[in-house]
Amino acid sequence: MKKQLTKVCVLVMTFTMVSMHCLVPAYGFSIGEEREVGEKLLFTVRSTFPLFNDPDLYQYINTLGQEVLSVAGAQYFDFRFFVINDKEFNAFSAFSGMIFFYAGLIEAVNSENELVAVMAHEIGHTVKRHLATSIEQGNAVSAGTLLLALASMAMGGGVATQALLSGSMAANQSMNLHFSRLHEQEADLLSYGWMKKMGRNPEAMEKMLQTMRRITRYRSNKVPQYLLTHPDPEARLDYVDSLLVKDKGELSKFKAGDDFAFLRFKYRIMSITNDHSNFRSFLAEKIADPHSSQLDITMAKYGLSQLDREENNFDSSLQLIDEVIKAYPDRNILLDDKGVIELAAGRTQSALATLTRAYSNDPRDYYATFYLAKVQMNLNNLAEAEKKLKIVVGEMPEYAQVYYELGHIKADQKKDGDSTYYLGKYYFYSGKTKLAKQMFKAAVEKKDLDGTLKNDAIDAIKTINRVEENKG
Repeated sequence: MKKQLTKVCVLVMTFTMVSMHCLVPAYGFSIGEEREVGEKLLFTVRSTFPLFNDPDLYQYINTLGQEVLSVAGAQYFDFRFFVINDKEFNAFSAFSGMIFFYAGLIEAVNSENELVAVMAHEIGHTVKRHLATSIEQGNAVSAGTLLLALASMAMGGGVATQALLSGSMAANQSMNLHFSRLHEQEADLLSYGWMKKMGRNPEAMEKMLQTMRRITRYRSNKVPQYLLTHPDPEARLDYVDSLLVKDKGELSKFKAGDDFAFLRFKYRIMSITNDHSNFRSFLAEKIADPHSSQLDITMAKYGLSQLDREENNFDSSLQLIDEVIKAYPDRNILLDDKGVIELAAGRTQSALATLTRAYSNDPRDYYATFYLAKVQMNLNNLAEAEKKLKIVVGEMPEYAQVYYELGHIKADQKKDGDSTYYLGKYYFYSGKTKLAKQMFKAAVEKKDLDGTLKNDAIDAIKTINRVEENKG
């Protein structure tokens, strides 16, 4: 409760200050205005919610998102997908193509197709601009009030959230942002069509809605926030069932999906977010269950290897990951996992060999690229490490940790200006804008700062000022 209350307080103070001067017109909420509100929301989400920024997890969720977008057609926005380290059952589409999934929702879904069904549904809301439509149909509101309404969508919907929001304008506006039955049907229809175009079985939508209904009944004392903003799963289930009945003869052509990548993604997250003892028991039950498939058993061992890594039981972790690699020798990303375990265990040369092999197999594997850079840093091969880190920056410019590592390299190279700049970037993408601005200003004053970096630091200061201009 205390943690939840702190989050809400931060959001309330931030959005109240932003709301003082920035008004959104009652009608005609434009693409530009939506981008501006989305930028401010992302800054606040970064500073308030713990985001998974691991290159591996980021690459997986964004690759899935791009698969949906490839059949959705041209869009107004550059979509970005984030995972929040919070066990709440929630997901929400914010303005300007930003879509957030909570770890609790990912834990609840049972297949990649179910996750894609949720993702496509959220993309559908953005494509149809349902949030923007809600604003256009409502009264004039400030940007800060609007952001606070979105924050209430993002929060868990508990007593602390409701108590703080109940007396504000944003509480009423938040209710307007809850999707209507028509909005839900439109998003479901788009999701259904896109699932078919991708060759993914749309029956996953039905299974996901059944999960939502089960969670609603199980948690009757506290309705999950996802079901507050996406109401009436029963009506949605009836609608999706009618689509499935219509396409009954067509459904047999869809093959069962390969859930290796999904289960790996899910268990990596669960090894971080779950109580270790409970998660270990869950995985042991999977292995012992006579109804478990070979994939279920093998991936449960993968989950155990991740738990052992988290607990520094490196010998056991490596033994388990070797078993998984033996079962799936063609899955290059398992070499990444092994190399990361070896690096954590202090087996630097083994990690170098394993990660070099993984990188050679797939130079676009940024999980391997990042950790290969970490190995090179351990070996004091700073130029090679910097080269690899800059590859990651080019593909994942919002990954905060990569700038932290670059800052250390520049410090070791006695390049104080560049080091200060990269630490500014680290704080910037960690949501710590005050520290970021301090670092950028300090970097600009350094005589040894690279000219290109100096220009970027100046632009970053302008961005921070623009986002925070209405706070004073």
